[in-house]
Amino acid sequence: MNWTTRNHVPALTAVLSVVSLALVFAAALGVVPQGALPHAPAAVLAAIPHVNAAISAVAIVVIAGAWRAIRRGNVDRHRSGMLAGLVLFVAFLALYLYKVALEGPTQFPGPAAVERFVYFPILAVHVLLAVVCIPLLYYVLLLALTRPVGTLSETNHPRIGRVAASLWLISFFLGVVVYLLLYVAY
Repeated sequence: MNWTTRNHVPALTAVLSVVSLALVFAAALGVVPQGALPHAPAAVLAAIPHVNAAISAVAIVVIAGAWRAIRRGNVDRHRSGMLAGLVLFVAFLALYLYKVALEGPTQFPGPAAVERFVYFPILAVHVLLAVVCIPLLYYVLLLALTRPVGTLSETNHPRIGRVAASLWLISFFLGVVVYLLLYVAY
């Protein structure tokens, strides 16, 4: 990335975050017109939650491994792992938003008390952390892409990266819990 991008990481982070979150909320709130997206067969749509649970589980392992790599000083493995985690996150989000845009959110099939006191709180924290992660991930990614590796420790990348990775891991984990509540327990 060029010198101009390097000097405007916070502004670029804000723009990318606003655009990304607008797309997410447009799909989640049903603003995307039904005809705007191709309609996959029912079997494909039914498989998306299971594929996303697998993506989430793999992402947890990949992100934790990348975090461990940087703690051991292995920058290349850290970079590869975090980029793989980002690809998994984008794949998860694209599949999830595609399904939600076409079918709406999945209704909780269990008892109302479990829905109110277990499912909704877990889902709310999962969604909140996922939303908070978006600008944090853009910020640390842009820092990493616009600076030499040797100077990243002098930026907010390590500090914000720890927060972003922690929240990201918790969000993915809670996503697996949501999946288990929706598709396994009930």
